[in-house]
Amino acid sequence: MSVALKPTGQDEALTQFFGASLSELYAQAAGPEASAALLRALELRSWLAVAEEQVARVRDRIHDATTADRGMGELPADGSRFDAQWMEAALSARDGYATALDELLRTMPPPGASTERPVPLTGSKLTTRLPPVPAPARAGAARGRRP
Repeated sequence: MSVALKPTGQDEALTQFFGASLSELYAQAAGPEASAALLRALELRSWLAVAEEQVARVRDRIHDATTADRGMGELPADGSRFDAQWMEAALSARDGYATALDELLRTMPPPGASTERPVPLTGSKLTTRLPPVPAPARAGAARGRRP
């Protein structure tokens, strides 16, 4: 399944920010005039979808290994440690991508906003100069011999 079709925890924020459905956003991104912000947002969303899928897979594996009908002797210690490490890594990746996407949406200009820079105003500039610093009394003097 394509990451474009996988739901993520940030889909609503994306659709609200850009004012279009995900399928419309992916169609815009495929066009020649796609903004860099949209491309970055969808790229982060894709990575987030993969990370959330990893979290779900590890969660499901842990649930299967710890069902009530399984005996206590059937729970392998090494596998549980590995699953805990994998879950920590998957959660860290998911949180990182979600935070990066939130930050991107928070800091980028709204869609349709002008990307032109404001025209700099020309005017006189005030410049000041500091007075010269006097040289130390022995500056440039040759050193005498030490006893």
